[in-house]
Amino acid sequence: MGDSMAQGFKNGGIYRTDLSFPALLARSMGESDKFDIPSFSAQAGIPINIEVLIRGLAEKFGDEITLSNSISVASDMYRTLSRIKSYWEGHLKTLQVDQPSPYHNQAIWGFSISDTMLIHDRYCRDYITGNKPSYSVFNVLPDHAMYITARLVLNPSFDEKREVHTMVDNVNGIQQDGGIENLIVCIGHNNIVGAVTKLKLDFSEESDVNTYFANRTCTVFRPEHFQRELRLLYKKISVMNIRNVFVPTIPYVTIPPAIRGVNEDRSEPTGGYFDYYARFWIWDEDFDPEKHPHLTRSDAILLDQVVDQYNEIIRKLAYEFGFNVVPVHRYVSAAARRRQGKLIIQPFPDDFLYALKSNEKTNYLLNENGQPRISTDYLRLDEETGKIDRGGIFSLDGLHPSTIGYGLIANIYKMHMEKHGVKFEKPIDWNYVIENETLITDPPPLMHNLRLLLRFLAMSRQERITFFGKNLLEGLLETFSSRPEF
Repeated sequence: MGDSMAQGFKNGGIYRTDLSFPALLARSMGESDKFDIPSFSAQAGIPINIEVLIRGLAEKFGDEITLSNSISVASDMYRTLSRIKSYWEGHLKTLQVDQPSPYHNQAIWGFSISDTMLIHDRYCRDYITGNKPSYSVFNVLPDHAMYITARLVLNPSFDEKREVHTMVDNVNGIQQDGGIENLIVCIGHNNIVGAVTKLKLDFSEESDVNTYFANRTCTVFRPEHFQRELRLLYKKISVMNIRNVFVPTIPYVTIPPAIRGVNEDRSEPTGGYFDYYARFWIWDEDFDPEKHPHLTRSDAILLDQVVDQYNEIIRKLAYEFGFNVVPVHRYVSAAARRRQGKLIIQPFPDDFLYALKSNEKTNYLLNENGQPRISTDYLRLDEETGKIDRGGIFSLDGLHPSTIGYGLIANIYKMHMEKHGVKFEKPIDWNYVIENETLITDPPPLMHNLRLLLRFLAMSRQERITFFGKNLLEGLLETFSSRPEF
């Protein structure tokens, strides 16, 4: 149970749930055929899968967006996004599926701690009905995408008997119907990620605690508010009599490349921090603190301090309730190349390195010391060779892991679950992970000129004026804020 990290969100949408880290763990247990998960593979996922989108554009318009084809590309992209929007809002076919029992993966992207206990199908349906979707060039993503996703996870059959079942209720239902040996509770990221997606620090007030997503106005939960919500959730889970409960620590939200660190003098970071943190589609030499939204060095340090307090709360409450802590934050920090500078700790398992070396599509990613060149940077291709130059751990939305990133997270969980007696039949299937990491094995041709592609997707200048009222990339990030401004 949990949020986008457990659901397998990447590249701007939930698409391949079979590549989520819980699904990869089930595969290692030899139980993948029994691990029941929802499907969101239709129409490139929801809200949108950027990789699928740009591959489709490349098939029609070639390997480059140029002055001569930019209008046609933008027009085609608008038609594609309109079709995707119509599909997920239920105008092309019913979204209802026959699913008599709750899915084993109950994660829903965008959920924070209290949402697991408050939001159910009826609330989502009423919210969607009361806030009618809008159709115009100013809105190219599905309205209420998180609520649509929630309905299809919590009550996909739209059964009246389960319409008020929350995520916690569904997990309890699974426990009552045969029992749960191992439960992963991957939650808490969205209690602070709004600071990155909105580039604004608004701390929670009493009115934000244990209330609905749409009613909250904060981007960062104060640690004392985080603790109150987490204690309530852990208390509900503790009475379910589940054998093993695993809870992860939260990585620093300043690490994902959704925000791009840049110094005033464009130098390397000092002390692990930059002077400014701006949108990832704004290049260093283009960044202007007077013009572009940003966070400051002191903001980033404060956010990291808040996350440190969150993780101390997670450890304290886990000990109190007898849960097991998985130190995900430690491994993510170790892979943060730009942040660590030359002091790099390699968090990559040997069998992953062997799989990279054995695959002819990825063996070039190992340097002369046998270490991979992948990192937490935004994915970059060498413009001459078309091969990966850096990045690979995070996907194209800059916020969520790639398939390789989810494989690395699965490996962290597996190591710590085994310490607590959980049995696995085999290691993480790295060959399967790498083959399904198409960003690495078959990079989209349009990414050869990443700067131009991101500028186009950000719809600056003429493209934005002509076709869209909202920056597509910014719109995707805003879906993780409590009040997305479409």
